[in-house]
Amino acid sequence: MDARNTDKKIPLAVDLDGTLIASDLLWEGIFLLLKKNFLYIFLLPLWVLGGKARLKHEIAERVAIDAETLPYRQDFLAFLKKQHEDGRRLVLATAAATSFAEAVAKHLGIFDAVYSTDRYRNLASGAKLKMLVEAFGEGGFDYAGNSRADIAIFDRARQAIVVAPDRAVRTWRRTHMADDRVSRFFAAPPMRVRSIMRMLRVHQWMKNTLVFVPPILSHDLFYHDVFTRTFLAFVSFCAAASCVYIFNDLFDVQLDRRHARKRKRPFASGELPTLFGVCAAVALLAFAYSVAALLPMEYALVLTLYLFVTTAYSAALKRMLLIDVLVLAGLYTVRLLAGAAANSTPGSFWLLAFSIFFFLSLALVKRYVELSNSPPEENEKLAGRGYRSVDRAVIAQSGVAAAFGAVMVLALYVDSNSVKTLYSYPWMIWPLCPIVLYINLRIWILAHRDQMHEDPVVFLLSDWRSIMMIAIGGAMLMTAGMR
Repeated sequence: MDARNTDKKIPLAVDLDGTLIASDLLWEGIFLLLKKNFLYIFLLPLWVLGGKARLKHEIAERVAIDAETLPYRQDFLAFLKKQHEDGRRLVLATAAATSFAEAVAKHLGIFDAVYSTDRYRNLASGAKLKMLVEAFGEGGFDYAGNSRADIAIFDRARQAIVVAPDRAVRTWRRTHMADDRVSRFFAAPPMRVRSIMRMLRVHQWMKNTLVFVPPILSHDLFYHDVFTRTFLAFVSFCAAASCVYIFNDLFDVQLDRRHARKRKRPFASGELPTLFGVCAAVALLAFAYSVAALLPMEYALVLTLYLFVTTAYSAALKRMLLIDVLVLAGLYTVRLLAGAAANSTPGSFWLLAFSIFFFLSLALVKRYVELSNSPPEENEKLAGRGYRSVDRAVIAQSGVAAAFGAVMVLALYVDSNSVKTLYSYPWMIWPLCPIVLYINLRIWILAHRDQMHEDPVVFLLSDWRSIMMIAIGGAMLMTAGMR
């Protein structure tokens, strides 16, 4: 029976991924699975060979989504709730795995039935259309969707509700405006440049200026070839770092949605699609290695080391007590090694030793601030970390001790033969010791007052007092090196 022109109320079938939520549960499930155990990456290809239905089923068997925090399209959800209140039958018809779909339906409490992907049938496009026609008749349902795969269903439904359409559905909507096939339209918020910049974490690129430190301290930076190689290393490292940040956000999306500040990140909030992030990360990685190909092989090896360690950090190490901060300090030191490797010069023992202590102190500040901003319950660990509230005092003591350790290394360096060889006026470098101590201890005092940015390195590079101290220290180094 063709119910297309009847006046009776007919059910509304609602798509999930990209329509009801601004995300894709298959991709979210993959990242949740890999975060649980990265070795699943070797099973994923086998499941893919078994078809999408098996892939989704196997993932859903091993991980669960947090339906409460998903990025629902609030204007469309408000419309659905009104339809439910008016007595209309709502059906969730999705290609997502059954356990995922049922979790969403249970949380919202507005759906009368759920049709989803099981172990043997991927309920997408043609399969979904066949199911809806068999259940409700030709034209016996309205359908809300957003993607190319939904067009065939729009054509067989009585009316279409278009939500955050992709390019194919936007074209379909324009061609069907005259015949009133589209009963409602919910536009997607535009993809803003600001969201992409936040995805890349452009403000974090300042950390990669550490690659310039080795040639600066060796007084070689202003040679044209040295500056060019170092700048290329900076660009390559920025691309690689952004790639890591994207994957880190994708791995942590479920945790971020429960965090007061991090829930506003592009993937957690649904501002940017998960698949867009995956494609962007792969492109950035390819670009980073393309630039690295212009530099000595040693640089590519250091870059690979950085990517390997950061991947391990995102997957597991950041949840390990103390290991996480030692790794963070090491990653800053790797940036210094990258600057040296880009110019095929050996890394300075003094610089690397100073870096480990200095950045260990800052890494401990980061954990101290996280415990202060989001204190866990008693005997509970900080979400995604290995620390409890009672650890704050020990973290602070260790951080301050590391700060003094950095200054001790610096003092020993100033009194070494290396300084006498490189600088005409070595005595002018001594004020660097109190300057570094001032910078580090001030950060700890502000952290204790709850006035510290969550990332102390970002704070360091944006705080005018710290910048002034760094500038004074730089001027002293330049003056001490004059001949």
